[in-house]
Amino acid sequence: MGQHGERVKQALLDAAEELIARKGVDAVSNRHIAERTGSANHSAVAYHFGGRDELIRALIERHTDDTRRRRRELANLLGEEPDLRDLLGCLILPWTDQLASLPRPSWRARLVQQLKVAPSGVELIAALSDPLVDELFQQAMELLSDIPVPVLVARSWIMGRMVAEACAQYEARLEQDTMEPDWNGLAYFLIDACAGMFVAPVTSVGDFLSSRAAGTLS
Repeated sequence: MGQHGERVKQALLDAAEELIARKGVDAVSNRHIAERTGSANHSAVAYHFGGRDELIRALIERHTDDTRRRRRELANLLGEEPDLRDLLGCLILPWTDQLASLPRPSWRARLVQQLKVAPSGVELIAALSDPLVDELFQQAMELLSDIPVPVLVARSWIMGRMVAEACAQYEARLEQDTMEPDWNGLAYFLIDACAGMFVAPVTSVGDFLSSRAAGTLS
């Protein structure tokens, strides 16, 4: 594909990211995305990506290389006996670092939030997840062996939703506000909150929440 074709693809990805972030997956058609780029070719998404699922997959994968590289760097710095906060940092900081690197306004966090509430988006995120995320979660769970597994699974589910929601809300606030971004500060706020939730007392045990899309992003 030539330079023009690559520019068109990037323009379609930019348009899709913003539209889905604002309106949700089901409210945005391929035609809407093409028109947002100023193109009259309503089949542009199908031509450049092959279909809607492939476009969304490309959106998810767009920044994952940087996120995975950062996670691997942090994981390599862990000592032989990392504590819970260290492990949570490896899960959360690569995601907030990615968001901090994006131009302002950005749509990435709100895109992911929308995908996490759409069944098709959840499936694609799960299919493209970073295997290292599972390894880090497993290490964290081993530190919490005194807490029943169903509780850990449910709290992991809450963590995934909480991190996605908090980042999306912060991203939206930055779009409207002149404040200086502090993604690193938000990351450590979330690490504190997640650590506190995981070690909280257990007074009720049950399979209350789904484990799907429990973790953070790839």
